[in-house]
Amino acid sequence: MPKTIIKHYKKTVQYFTEDLGNGIELEMVLIPGGTFIMGSPAEELESRSNERPQHEVTIKPFCFGKYPVTQAQWQAVAALPQVNKELKPDPSRFKEANRPVEWVSWHDAVEFCNRLSNHTQRPYRLPSEAEWEYACRAGTTTPFHFGETITTELANYDGNYTYGDGVKGIDRKETTEVGSFKIANEFGLYDMHGNIWEWCQDDWHDNYEAAPTDGSAWISNKESSDKMLRGGSWGVNPGNCRSAYRIYVDAGFDYYDLGFRVVCGVAWT
Repeated sequence: MPKTIIKHYKKTVQYFTEDLGNGIELEMVLIPGGTFIMGSPAEELESRSNERPQHEVTIKPFCFGKYPVTQAQWQAVAALPQVNKELKPDPSRFKEANRPVEWVSWHDAVEFCNRLSNHTQRPYRLPSEAEWEYACRAGTTTPFHFGETITTELANYDGNYTYGDGVKGIDRKETTEVGSFKIANEFGLYDMHGNIWEWCQDDWHDNYEAAPTDGSAWISNKESSDKMLRGGSWGVNPGNCRSAYRIYVDAGFDYYDLGFRVVCGVAWT
């Protein structure tokens, strides 16, 4: 397995870069291990019962995509040898190399990870739901990693709607380039709220009763076709972009606001 070289980024964030060829790179940020409270308290505005009970989860270190997978990255990996299924070379509705890839099903995202793993000889996969929320919060307990509310100057969502003390803003009606808001969370991740929904490994569960506490994906029904999405998108109201918000759709479903980012496991010595 190739050596994963972790570099310092802006003194606080460590990362490595995967070369996908033809000048296309995939930046992976080191997420330190830790323990956090997953889910939302009942008093959080617009919170839902499926985000409870809040529970303590311990996460091992992992590397996470700095941004959602872009169309350029998708096209590079889609050109690699097939593992289990075909991939459309250019599925997105909103065409631009540095915008997130969309119109991607869960099965498509898994195939992307498998091809990338074979190509790099590193273990790429989708995040567990717990890893996703831990990475999004980056030590915060507020509805959004930047605080109690959200504006369309901070993220891409339907600005006709407000959250808390927020104000109405722009309804862009499409994706934006990854990182275009230039606001990262404390772990150095961009676009964790809005832009595109992000697939997770887990099956859907109605609440967190008996949920794993070790950060692993919650796969309790191998026949289940309902998979988790996190983060919100350009087409939803701001409450649906909260760190704790969770929805599901069928694993075979694709749409123009469904994308993903990838996890890479790291061997620590």
